[in-house]
Amino acid sequence: MSEKKFDENILNQLTKLEEKYGAMGQDLSSYLDGLLYSDYLTYWDYIHLDTLLSLQSPRTAIPDEKIFILYHQVTELYFRMILNEMEQAVFTDPIGEATFVKRLKRINRYLDHLIDSFDVMTDGMDQDQFLAFRMALLPASGFQSAQYRMLEIYSTNFFNLVNKDKREELDKDSDLSILYESLYWKAGATELATGNKTLTLKQFEAKYSKAFIELAEKVKDCNLLKKYHQHYQGNEEIIVELKKLDQKANVDWPLQHLKSATRYLQRDPEVIKASGGTNWQKYLPPRRQRIIFYPELWTIEEMEEWGKKFKNAFASPHA
Repeated sequence: MSEKKFDENILNQLTKLEEKYGAMGQDLSSYLDGLLYSDYLTYWDYIHLDTLLSLQSPRTAIPDEKIFILYHQVTELYFRMILNEMEQAVFTDPIGEATFVKRLKRINRYLDHLIDSFDVMTDGMDQDQFLAFRMALLPASGFQSAQYRMLEIYSTNFFNLVNKDKREELDKDSDLSILYESLYWKAGATELATGNKTLTLKQFEAKYSKAFIELAEKVKDCNLLKKYHQHYQGNEEIIVELKKLDQKANVDWPLQHLKSATRYLQRDPEVIKASGGTNWQKYLPPRRQRIIFYPELWTIEEMEEWGKKFKNAFASPHA
């Protein structure tokens, strides 16, 4: 039997592997033994399909609750993809103009998918089924999506996320922990009658406040807005992508939530509370929040009209 001759490319790769493991004080032969006896990788093992499909645990026997769970899980996976792009965009320095644009376009593409997918919520569940199972979810709420708050923190300066009614009272350079107490979304989880924090908000703050403030501190000099000012000011392609991100995250996405809430919770003559008791009538309409990641990229007139053309069905004509 003739001796097998290895392809030169394989020999070169073995040499590189030996150098790699040798630099770490490891024996390549032991790793090759592991490769020899390891099983082939399968698709279902690689993405942990069985585990993934076991992660839906409805609280009731109502069929459409599973749709509700699955959609929110899909949403969180999209947020994870967006954050993956944002992390690379803000923590890589220098990143390069072309790569920065590529990251922004990916973020906007993911947001487009999320916005387009929301019909799963507006049209994919029976209203009576939703109203039957929603109280079994208390005090959990989609309001408690920490990844979306991280998306906001990566996008802009912390001050731009402060409740518009509190901005004149605070200095842009205030300590982040002070600004945090006045972030806009906190007003969305207050009791309608008393203005007190709901249990939904209390739970959320207890779990994530420290992480949010730490992330804001970490990106205060390198968030997407800072990156624009540091490296790309005036770049028209980047301006277009940042404005798209602003529009999608702060107008189009909340409007999809508003559309869904109006469909499921607006049952004349009463307006039904959301499952976590969130103040959705005031919290969701973007014209009320006026959260804008990149105010310097919009005209005064555009900012004054922010979200107004999408007035919701229950809005007063003088609101």
